[in-house]
Amino acid sequence: MSALTPDQLALIERKRQDAVRRLAARHVCVSVGESWRREIGAEFSKPYFTKLASFIALERERFTVYPPPELVFAWTRMCAVEEVKVVILGQDPYHHPGQAHGLCFSVPRPSPPPPSLENIYAELASDVKDFKHPGHGDLTGWAKQGVLLMNAVLTVRANEPSSHGGRGWETFTDAVVHALSSRLRDVVFLLWGAHAHRKGSIIDRRHHHVLQTSHPSPYSADRGFLGCRHFSKTNELLSRAGKAPVDWTAL
Repeated sequence: MSALTPDQLALIERKRQDAVRRLAARHVCVSVGESWRREIGAEFSKPYFTKLASFIALERERFTVYPPPELVFAWTRMCAVEEVKVVILGQDPYHHPGQAHGLCFSVPRPSPPPPSLENIYAELASDVKDFKHPGHGDLTGWAKQGVLLMNAVLTVRANEPSSHGGRGWETFTDAVVHALSSRLRDVVFLLWGAHAHRKGSIIDRRHHHVLQTSHPSPYSADRGFLGCRHFSKTNELLSRAGKAPVDWTAL
């Protein structure tokens, strides 16, 4: 039996990558919340996302990638698009085992809160009456109240922070922010750190509120985050707009 020619090998590889891409696309459709699929579903068929889906699928074949596939779009299943009233934007998922579960800054129980989240809790304790450290880092209670907790980049290679940056996720999450800005009114956007600040230009500030400061990381929290009072200010803005405030203690 003769060896395969280079052209034949290239064709086989193309077919393999096409199969991986189709598999990735099918999984995306399953894991995205229905209201979000209606709102941003067109993004999944665009060339940049097809390329991104293929990249992520191949990464998962070769490396450990966080969060697991079924949790990448967990933020879309917590509340419907029209119920979003606050947006908190992160950078990329936590890159250590047992941490990333599809909500920025959040970790599933029983994982202890990472340093940035500890600073968030410290600010809450000084800003919000009756807030007490919950003893865990799971922010699902906020997400179910209409607080969108989304990273700018939705996947990461294990132990390699920012490893999936520049691959297309930023374009996708820009589209999410644009959709929210266009469709809704009086959403409060909390932009902490440079990656979140970059999304600020997409937001229509005539119809929404933007609160901006440094990232809660231990490296930058003392440059504005600690003492920002963003949580009480958010509830004041929501109340003025006739919306129910967020119960930040409900974790």
